[in-house]
Amino acid sequence: MTRFAPRGLLAGLPGLLALGLLALGAMSCAGPSTDVAWDAQDPANPARLDHSEWQALLDAYLVTDDPSGVHLVDYGKLQANAADRARLVGYIDELQRLDPREYAKDVQMAYWINLYNAVTLRVVVDEYPVESIKDIHEGLIPNTGPWRDVHAMVAGHPLTLDNIEHDILRPIWRDSRIHYGVNCASIGCPNLAPEAYTAENLERLLDRAARDYVNHPRGVTLRDEASGVVSSIYFWYREDFGDSEAGVLEHLRKYAEGDLAEQLRDFDGSLDHDYDWSLNAPDVP
Repeated sequence: MTRFAPRGLLAGLPGLLALGLLALGAMSCAGPSTDVAWDAQDPANPARLDHSEWQALLDAYLVTDDPSGVHLVDYGKLQANAADRARLVGYIDELQRLDPREYAKDVQMAYWINLYNAVTLRVVVDEYPVESIKDIHEGLIPNTGPWRDVHAMVAGHPLTLDNIEHDILRPIWRDSRIHYGVNCASIGCPNLAPEAYTAENLERLLDRAARDYVNHPRGVTLRDEASGVVSSIYFWYREDFGDSEAGVLEHLRKYAEGDLAEQLRDFDGSLDHDYDWSLNAPDVP
């Protein structure tokens, strides 16, 4: 989820200094080459990948019973456990040694979602405590987040989180539910799933994640029949949700349940959008 510097950040700087900062920021945030053909697959390969280490970490550090309905991650507890930090690094290293293109397509999708989420967890734990993942970045421009910094090396190719989401997952699978599968360590984000993704549970977990998010206030909140607020995800990536407000509403109606489903059925208004970038931690520092 790429974020850019606020418009006012550079406005008061002298021209040359502003241009210099932008250039340095672009250098530090520039992703690696995206000319690798990641869409190759081997549908005849019956092999499955072992994500049990990721599952063990989710079981130990994911808080799923918070009254807010948001899944929280106990980053402080994980940071204090050197053995489990090493376990996380080991799991990521194991995934990075593989070439996902050698596997069937459903195995690949689970691979990329788990890798994205595990790398995000590691990025936050390495810098914790922070108030927001947007505070973590390698460039000089603040509040840009870690998404354009190289944090993975898959089959010898350096990758950013943006590469995984926007150059691999979204264009290859063209499935709007990907936005519910990848987690950006924020309150406004769809929940980090309590199960590791696998080829066998992909459909069930993605459908459940979509329903959970759409039916939570941070996904959709309707004020009345003429106005409401939805997650900014539906505006940032509108092309994945029908590329129009009508398309967004159609997507929401597909997953809405109960009272929300009835409200959306009669809704004929405009939508604002909002997003909470606070860290999805039990106690935000």
